Amino acid sequence: MEEPAPIRTATLWAALATGLLSMWLLGEGMAVNLLVVAVPATLAVYFAGRRAGRRPRPWALVWGVGGLALLLVPTVRAAEWPSFLAVVTSLAAGSLALHGGRTWPAVLLGPIGVFTSVVTGPAWAWQGLRERVGGDRGRLGPLLRALVVAAVLLFVFGALFAGADAAFADLLGALVPDVSVSDGPWRVLLLMVGLFGTLAAARTAAAPAHWDRVQVPAGRARGRVEWALPLIGLVALFAVFNAVQLAVLFGGHDAVLEETGQTYAEYARQGFWQLLMVTLLTLLVIVVALRWAPRTRSSDRTLVRGVLGTLCALALVVVASAVRRMDMYVEAYGLTRLRISVLAMELWLGLVIVLIMAAGVWGARWLPRAVAAGAVAGVLVFGFVSPDALIAERNVQRYEDTGRFDLEYAQGLSADAVPALDRLEEPLRSCALRDIKFDMDEANLPWYATSWGDAEARRILDARPLSEGASALECGEREADLLFP
Repeated sequence: MEEPAPIRTATLWAALATGLLSMWLLGEGMAVNLLVVAVPATLAVYFAGRRAGRRPRPWALVWGVGGLALLLVPTVRAAEWPSFLAVVTSLAAGSLALHGGRTWPAVLLGPIGVFTSVVTGPAWAWQGLRERVGGDRGRLGPLLRALVVAAVLLFVFGALFAGADAAFADLLGALVPDVSVSDGPWRVLLLMVGLFGTLAAARTAAAPAHWDRVQVPAGRARGRVEWALPLIGLVALFAVFNAVQLAVLFGGHDAVLEETGQTYAEYARQGFWQLLMVTLLTLLVIVVALRWAPRTRSSDRTLVRGVLGTLCALALVVVASAVRRMDMYVEAYGLTRLRISVLAMELWLGLVIVLIMAAGVWGARWLPRAVAAGAVAGVLVFGFVSPDALIAERNVQRYEDTGRFDLEYAQGLSADAVPALDRLEEPLRSCALRDIKFDMDEANLPWYATSWGDAEARRILDARPLSEGASALECGEREADLLFP
């Protein structure tokens, strides 16, 4: 790894601002505060890169914009699980933006590459800080002392003014986070994470690791029979299975009963997970086959494209079959977080297969970055469509059609589900929303940690308060009636 250029003073200030904002704003939850913290962190990375003579490239801008866009998910969705996934993917996209690269090692190692600078980043900053404080031209020491004095004066006089006027105290309380002594260790940890994380990112921008230089040994090409015969047999197996699927699965309830003797729901439950594993294993087979594929002659390349292209096309039918089975499963048992997550994964795997087919026609140089971009886009769409809202919407529709409703599961959803659950009749509506409202009241999030989903849920609940007659006992009896009508 090359030595970075000396750190700029602007980078130090931006990293310090990121640490302080992390300490003040990230203690209560995730919402618009993540974007606020990301602004100085992005500036620190930009200053460090420019000092090193680096200019943003098109793909670096794609990863950077994608990473920032993913931070919008917590601002609009109250559910923690898609927000957490979006934040993790945002960090991976940001690391890709810092490292660049277009090969598989670069795309696979780039998302975790910034962790190599967790130790060297603070050391790089400390060296720059010592030069500024101890040098003849350094003015950082007096400025730091001035900031400490200013902070003490603002704290003392702010506390006095707050005690003298209730209106000023309310304004100050709305603008400044409430930090108690018991929160001290947690706030210090957030400060360290924000500060050191930004320094690591800036150090990476100044001297990134060149993962493109990692050499992957090429596989030894096999003979046509040794390579193609197993795959042709697998293609034939796929073709037979897909023919059965088209005749049975897409034939409706009557076809399932006639051919298998199982109910629609039993047939769907039996096969989805196996088909998901088939999709994963098919991708593994394609990767291994490409490594051993003969390419010395034009006829060899035509054979590779023909066999693997056919296998990919048949694998897409398997993906469609798995998606259809999950749809049947949801019709029978309702939608859950696990089911919608694995369905999204199956759809993304289908996209990867399509990209592999396109690479066989137009070349594979762009494939690693396209797969990674598909993952970023998939997580972004998954967060913005609001999984909890979709779950509630589908289950409310199922209740309206069949009279069955899993009340206990609905009570565990986030505030994103409130608009859909609000359509239920009383007292079922109040039973479904009671625990959600209780959790929202207990959290009592400040403005910077409140998502649009939380705000919309509060507006709905304020407009239509819950029924006071929906006691825990009555809701429990109601749940039993809904599960076994």
